Amino acid sequence: MNTGEALILGLVQGLTEFLPISSSGHLVLAKHFLGGVRQPGILFEVLLHLGTLVAVLLYFKKDIISILQALLPSSGNNDKNIIYRRKLALGVVIGTIPTVIIALLFKDFFESIFNSVKIVSMMLIVTGILLYLSDRFSEGKKSGVPIKDAIIIGIVQGMAIIPGISRSGSTIATGIFRGVKSENAARFSFLLSIPAILGAVVLKLSETGNFPAEDIFPYLIGVATAAVSGFLSIKVLMRIVSGKKLRFFAYYCWAIGILSLVFNL
Repeated sequence: MNTGEALILGLVQGLTEFLPISSSGHLVLAKHFLGGVRQPGILFEVLLHLGTLVAVLLYFKKDIISILQALLPSSGNNDKNIIYRRKLALGVVIGTIPTVIIALLFKDFFESIFNSVKIVSMMLIVTGILLYLSDRFSEGKKSGVPIKDAIIIGIVQGMAIIPGISRSGSTIATGIFRGVKSENAARFSFLLSIPAILGAVVLKLSETGNFPAEDIFPYLIGVATAAVSGFLSIKVLMRIVSGKKLRFFAYYCWAIGILSLVFNL
């Protein structure tokens, strides 16, 4: 792998991992319509995921630090901010459970449909519908994410393994549908992605081979690019969510989904 390839793959990973357009769906369509699209090796794929994980950790470092501090026994039990952070941490843990269960139970099924252009196209249209409707909803009043809502969002995150369903888009939209304030729904979605990305990295580590010494520099470039582009895409998406402009991504998903169906007939 050369530096140019690593740079491009890192950029694509960082942008599509967090923008609500489904990175897995785009990969399926690219392989089908462009042909010859080469996927990176397992090790490089793992490193790219680590890069996007770094992006989330850096962007939400204040939230993460405050949550960890709130979990300390010495932090007290009566402060409203402490209680809020503890509930947020519990929500992330509870929301992760259905995601893990769905991933383990339906892993083979999801892999079996991973090359279906028809399914990906239809799921992109579904993603677009979710994004469009989320903009039409009135702003919610919930500043936090109740346990019931966390479970529902976790289930949706598990279903987002289906190529064409955007993880970030579907979970943010679900939070908004449940009455959570849009910015808080987005924040919870990204915090919920941390154990999901970390879990994917751990699972894929068992499939990695030896580290190719000659690829050290390109790999580092790819990771750095994924981290930087991922950080910027999170920043852009947070602004878009707060401005209720997710519908523009809906138009994009509809266009790609419909065109893919038409050209695949």
